[in-house]
Amino acid sequence: MDEFRTLLRNAMKSRAMVYEAAFDEMRKEIGEEKAREIMARTIYRRGAAIAHNFAPHAPADLAGLRDSFLKFIPDAEAQFGPEVVRCTDEVLEIRFHTCPLKEAWLEANLPAETVETLCELAGAVDKGTFETAGFEIEVDTWKPGRSTCCHLTITPGAAAPAAAN
Repeated sequence: MDEFRTLLRNAMKSRAMVYEAAFDEMRKEIGEEKAREIMARTIYRRGAAIAHNFAPHAPADLAGLRDSFLKFIPDAEAQFGPEVVRCTDEVLEIRFHTCPLKEAWLEANLPAETVETLCELAGAVDKGTFETAGFEIEVDTWKPGRSTCCHLTITPGAAAPAAAN
C-alpha cells in the first residue's frame, strides 16, 4: 500500500507540474489574465466531465454527496486529508489538510504568490464538478500562511424544473 500511495502522490505531483508548465508558457505568450482565463476554463471543464458521478445527489442530498465524493477521491485520507467540518441539509463543508499539487509547487520553490494562483486555478475542477452536478459551491483555495489547503462549501442547487406534460 505504501508503494501505491507513493506512486499515486507522485502522479498527482506530476499533474501539478504540468499545470505549472502550461500556465507559465501561456502567460509568456498571451499574458497573465488570458492565461488564467484559459487554464480556469480548461480545469473547470475537466471537473464538469466527472460531474455525472455526483449529479444523482442533486440538488440537495448533501449527505449522499459527501459520501460519494469522499469515496471517489483516490486514497483520500492519505492524499488530501479531508475533514468534514459540517454536513447538514443546508451545507456541506469540507476542509482539506494536505494537497499533493500544492506540495509539488512548494517543493519546486515557486514563489508563494504563484502557488496561490495555481491553487486557485486547480480549484476550478471542484467548481466544474459540483456546479455541473447541480450544486452551488464556494472554493476557498490555499493562501500563504494558511496551514490547510482547499475549503469547499457546497450548498443545494436550484431544483430541476418540473417536466412539462
